[in-house]
Amino acid sequence: MKLVLAPMEGLADDVLRGVLTRAGGYDWCVTEFVRVTDSVLPLRCYTRLSPELRHGARTEAGTPVRVQLLGNDPTMLAANAAHLARLHPFGIDLNFGCPTPLVNRHRGGAALLGEPKLLHAIARAVRAAVPRNMPVTAKMRLGIADTSQAVDCALALEAGGIDELVVHARTRADGYRPVRRWDWVARIRQAVRLPLIANGEVWTVADYHAIRAASGCDDVMLGRGAVADPLLARRIRAGGVETPNATDWAEVEAMLGDFWPRVRAKLLPAQSPGRLKQWLMLMRRAYPQAERLFRLVRETRRAPEVDAILIGEGILAIPRAAA
Repeated sequence: MKLVLAPMEGLADDVLRGVLTRAGGYDWCVTEFVRVTDSVLPLRCYTRLSPELRHGARTEAGTPVRVQLLGNDPTMLAANAAHLARLHPFGIDLNFGCPTPLVNRHRGGAALLGEPKLLHAIARAVRAAVPRNMPVTAKMRLGIADTSQAVDCALALEAGGIDELVVHARTRADGYRPVRRWDWVARIRQAVRLPLIANGEVWTVADYHAIRAASGCDDVMLGRGAVADPLLARRIRAGGVETPNATDWAEVEAMLGDFWPRVRAKLLPAQSPGRLKQWLMLMRRAYPQAERLFRLVRETRRAPEVDAILIGEGILAIPRAAA
């Protein structure tokens, strides 16, 4: 079985990917999407989104990284995929799952799930544009407002030549509501022959076993559940403890101490606190200790304020100059 870290726009950037994969358990991870419109993007667009491309397309922990493309023009997606292939990513992934209104208004992401023929054309063009030994994969939802074309879309992508398909068990209309349409993943599993990866509403070890049983898929992609519990993948691998404990929180605190300086270095002082708050908000679901920490940083506006709190909590070391 394989465990994959999902692409999560605005959440799982290279910093968080690095921290989560260092905890262990993932076979590979997928970047946030690169939007492709009417031009071939310069290589710096890809290395900016995925600095891992400068280091063998792997995170610091050695986890392979696939780069995700989003668009609706088969020709331009193929041209960009061929250009991207020069950087030797572990694979190229196609986004047919993003439900956000801004993306969908421009016929991107899940908005294409009413056009199986276009999905086929995109998959076929991209597959033909990159080396045969480079995986081309896709991630799709079950449809726009309903699941009536879910199987058709999966078959279209398979016929286009993709190597693996991730199925997010929601429609675009479902958004991120706690809906589990795992039975529809099973229907797609019965219809296609290519490797299928199940995704959606896996927050715990019990959810992991449940989605495998309901979908018939051996392989699972973890999204927000992996952010809420940074040790979830490793816990699944271990096959033991199902819920976090006090020892786990001590390790998560160390992960926060690693995450924060990297975010601080990447973003402006007024922007970085929001990234920490975003992670803690999700982590409250798995760790009561995260609720307390979130309350401490909730009103902060600038990085030095967060520094002081994390130093006071023993999560961040006191800078030598201030010691």
